[in-house]
Amino acid sequence: MSSTLDVTRAELALLILYLNKAEARDKICRAIQYGSKFLSNGEPGTAQNVDKTTSLARKVFRLFKFVNDLHALISPPSPGTPLPVILLGKSKNALLSTFLFLDQFVWASRTGIYKNKERADRLGRISLFCWMGSSGCTTLIELIEIGRTSAAIKKLEKEMKKAEQCKDDQYQIKLKQLNQRQLSLIKASIDFVVAFGLLQLAPKKVTPRVTGALGFISSMISCYQLFPAAPARDKKA
Repeated sequence: MSSTLDVTRAELALLILYLNKAEARDKICRAIQYGSKFLSNGEPGTAQNVDKTTSLARKVFRLFKFVNDLHALISPPSPGTPLPVILLGKSKNALLSTFLFLDQFVWASRTGIYKNKERADRLGRISLFCWMGSSGCTTLIELIEIGRTSAAIKKLEKEMKKAEQCKDDQYQIKLKQLNQRQLSLIKASIDFVVAFGLLQLAPKKVTPRVTGALGFISSMISCYQLFPAAPARDKKA
């Protein structure tokens, strides 16, 4: 009974740690937003109201968040990073920082602080193009990194027997990195299409329902990626 209580307590502590992250709460709200968009399919009603109000609420979580990518933009790259990855990474940071900065004007307009609605709508559209561009950069980065990681794994496989691979820490780390990269590639690719849908560049093909479904999947991937590591008890078992 005591061990069951300890397990429950540890799991609740992990959940609290997760929910205390502003980024995690933002992604949960994002899942609600895009799930509502899927249900509404652009039609007026309760689902569309949830979509709009959740979208506005999320913008509060992102106030001044552009500073994060601005800092990454001016920070030196990691040693050994290929030049294409560096250039794509800096482009991603610049685009994402611009998206988050301009998105603040959209929030200010929707709350009534910023009165020029026409300019706010224009800035909102520019911000979405920036987000789509940053998702494109992330997709290319992940493709390059997956290629590099796969090559490193193949090299290690040639150097050791199959039985040794399960015990080798470096090999297991590379496999974990490959899985993480592949998941990030899927998410970035989906986000690119979501931005495409929000901009209504192909409204007949990428409908609000398609945008909502893809946005929900992307949000759930983000929620999974943000979940903290398992408690130490797993390591003792």
